[in-house]
This record gives sequence, C-alpha cells and structure tokens, in this order.
Amino acid sequence: MRLPKLTSDQFTPRQKEVADKHNARRDRLAGPYDVWIHSPELFEKVSAVSNYMRFDCGLPVKLREFGILVTARYWDAEFSWNAHVDKALAAGIPADVVSDLAAGKKPNFKADDERVYYNFAMEALENHFVSKKTFDEARTIFGERTLVDLIGSVGYFSMLQICLNSAEVDLQKDRKPPFANVSGYKKLG
Repeated sequence: MRLPKLTSDQFTPRQKEVADKHNARRDRLAGPYDVWIHSPELFEKVSAVSNYMRFDCGLPVKLREFGILVTARYWDAEFSWNAHVDKALAAGIPADVVSDLAAGKKPNFKADDERVYYNFAMEALENHFVSKKTFDEARTIFGERTLVDLIGSVGYFSMLQICLNSAEVDLQKDRKPPFANVSGYKKLG
C-alpha cells in the first residue's frame, strides 16, 4: 500500500472514534478503510454510505455483490473483486456470469435484474449517460427508490475501486490476481 498502514495504537483520538464506530457494524478495518482512516472525517462519512450500500439499500444482496464486481472489473480493482467474488456467487450470481465478467466480456444473462443492473452501470460508466430505455427498464424492475439506490451503488462502488487502486492496497495473500490483463496495478498490453 502506498500509504502507511496504521495500527490502532497509532490512531489519533478522532481516528479511534471513527474506527470504533465503524467496527460496531463490521468485524475489522481493512482494504479501503486502511486508506480512509488517514482522513477520519471522510472515513466517517464513507463508512455510513458503505454500510447503507452493503446492508440496508433496496437492492437485493445478490445485486449489491454483483455491483461491486461490475465496478471492480470496470476499474480493474483486483482487491475488491477478490473480497466479493465468493459473496456474489453465494448470493446467487451464476458462475458463468462471474467468469465472463472477469474475462472482460459482457455476460449472457438469464436474470433480468442482473442484465438491467449491468447495462445501467456500464452505460453510466462508459458513456457517462444512461439511455431512456435502460433507465425506464430499471425503474420498471426496481421501482424508483431502488433505482436511486442502484445509481448510488454505481457511484459509491466506483469510489471504492478508485480508492483501492490509487492507494495500491495490497491484494489478499490467500488470493490470486483475478484479471489476465492486469498485473501489479498496471494494465498489460
């Protein structure tokens, strides 16, 4: 990691306060939180959004986990992919969808909610806009409240991936790099 990884005995009182609040809902500080702890005010606010997106938003768990994978692949965020791929599979995202996504291919979706989430996210990320057709289809499938949560998830999960990649957060020791075209925080050929 490009920033020093702080231990709890190195925390300022404010860092300890926000870490303790965060850990009341999570089991530990890891990944992006090792970066965000350097800015306790940002950490506190991001932790609240993260908890909402991971545990409380209107999207079903499988789409929360899928959304992390979609944005992780888009941003080549291997840490995030490794942290969530098993959770996405356990939540019901089919292995062939995960495999295609990892390979950088558009999956052949069998479930409309997965297809619509993917299309919405990719239009927003690649085109910076979402077509009326995709927006209306997402509204029909998810309803307005959950559609807004979908929009927020693409933004928050992208922020997460940019944080992990910019700070070059160390990959999990027990996991291999998942993308054939990425090595050591660099794109290959």
